[in-house]
Amino acid sequence: MDTMRERFATVTTELLDEDPRLALVLAAISADRFQDAARAHPDRVIDVGIREQLLVGVTGGLALTGMRPLAHTFASFLVERPFEQVKLDIDHQGVGAVLVSAAASYDAAAGGRTHQAPGDVALLDTLDGWTVHVPGHPDEAEALLRHAVADGDNRVYVRLSAQENRTALPASPGRFQVVREGRAGVVVAVGPLLDATLEATGGRDVTVLYASTVRPFDAAAVRRAVAGADAADLVLVEPYLAGTSVPFASQALAHLPHRVLGLGTGREEMRRYGTWQDHVAGHGLDAPGLRARIDAFLAV
Repeated sequence: MDTMRERFATVTTELLDEDPRLALVLAAISADRFQDAARAHPDRVIDVGIREQLLVGVTGGLALTGMRPLAHTFASFLVERPFEQVKLDIDHQGVGAVLVSAAASYDAAAGGRTHQAPGDVALLDTLDGWTVHVPGHPDEAEALLRHAVADGDNRVYVRLSAQENRTALPASPGRFQVVREGRAGVVVAVGPLLDATLEATGGRDVTVLYASTVRPFDAAAVRRAVAGADAADLVLVEPYLAGTSVPFASQALAHLPHRVLGLGTGREEMRRYGTWQDHVAGHGLDAPGLRARIDAFLAV
């Protein structure tokens, strides 16, 4: 099976053939995957080299001309390094674009801290009007990418990762899906952490919701799930900075007393590079780590 990043290259190449309004902006990374597309559409496949601020600036400029630009590189180079350009050249200008990242929080762990971006979604939360997709499988990545490109002139972030679930769920942009029902509490699993969450909660009487779109936050789904539980206890399992969605969950449940536990990547830097699997375990986001913390919180 292909990876999310491979699927992204295949689908984007097809979309460039189909949609004359679509443009792709690269900053060296993944350029080898778009050689055929660049030959076919030299005016709409632009590689600015290792210039991430320019990557986003060109993307904003293309949007101002009426194009539907798609910008791609590693998350740390797409959101963190050029954040001022994301804020000013896209958000402040009121234009739409699709940002598609690779490497997620620590997929490129061997590259060191410069290649790790657990804070990307939290950064985008400081801006207004961004849709954020976090697929958990290549099939979901394709569906959400196609939806993002066709999503008018909205601002969309698609976060790809090497970690993925064994099977895809039907893409449901903007809606959390009920995967398992129970009464002892509610657990929201985001993107590629669904499999570990299901294993961690196996044999537990909890509702598990699946989110492949985290912004907008599906407050209605959370309220429905909590209403069916014995207590308003909610756990968020996210593959980026722990607690990123806690304010949104708390707002969704502001009408009743509740408890929220945000699980995700910790703030303390893990200075041993290792692999992404090592980082998942190190941050307690594998099944044993999740089970211990979810059980302690829900007292099951």
